[in-house]
Amino acid sequence: MTQEDVFIRINREYYQLTSSEKKIADYLMLHQQKSQYLSISEMAEETGVAEATVSRFCRRLGYQGYNAFKLAVAGSKVGWVSSNPLSGEVLPEDTVPAMCEKLCSNHVEAITQTLALVRPEAVTAAADRLLQADKVLCMGLGGSMLLAQEAAHLFSTVLPNFFAVQDSHIQSIRAATLGPGDVVFYFSYSGSTRDMVDVLKIARNRGACSILITRFPNSRGAAYADIVLECGSRENPLQLGSIAARMAQLYLVDVLFSEVCRRNIVKAQSTRKQVADALADKHM
Repeated sequence: MTQEDVFIRINREYYQLTSSEKKIADYLMLHQQKSQYLSISEMAEETGVAEATVSRFCRRLGYQGYNAFKLAVAGSKVGWVSSNPLSGEVLPEDTVPAMCEKLCSNHVEAITQTLALVRPEAVTAAADRLLQADKVLCMGLGGSMLLAQEAAHLFSTVLPNFFAVQDSHIQSIRAATLGPGDVVFYFSYSGSTRDMVDVLKIARNRGACSILITRFPNSRGAAYADIVLECGSRENPLQLGSIAARMAQLYLVDVLFSEVCRRNIVKAQSTRKQVADALADKHM
């Protein structure tokens, strides 16, 4: 049986699951505490699938049966739902302090999950490529483009070759002119948007390096990325870019930015001072 945490495993395999198996995965994401007490029949009833589908789901994840799977869920150190009763959905009857506590807990949990998923070798490899790049194009779609703009802004305070590219058509155009010394830095929570896959395909054909920040490292887009940085935070389809999910991705940006800066801290500090001096006159 796999030694990897069960929820990390579900995350990695999500886009390889059948539609029925995804129903089980989605249920587990939202009901971790409850699910560890359900029988296989109850799980099948709760998710609207057959018991055979539940068994197949467990075997796909590397467990001999449903009981072994439940033990893994109960022993998970990552988890999707905190045991903290203040963590979770904000309800109409919540007071303002309770709402603030829930959101704080949810945001902290998102970063904690991301920390558990960090692969040092991926951070090192990404920093290497960013430092060696002739130019770095930061991209995303929708809300993820805001993260790409934030990354381009932050890295521009220490390096001159980071650019945000917003329009999806322009992204394809810019990708088509890249070379082996260039990098595409892409943000996509799902890792499965059509335009993103098209851009990463073009970049690969041009010999450019692609770095992807995503929740799903086995997604379609991740297959075309050279380096994948995996973020935490659960997000259901109706949230459409939760703040917690964005914070998880921004945490990885900060990790990568810090790794780049510490390679030459003196130069980084000098460049940031130059930027600060240039912006000083813009303040009242």
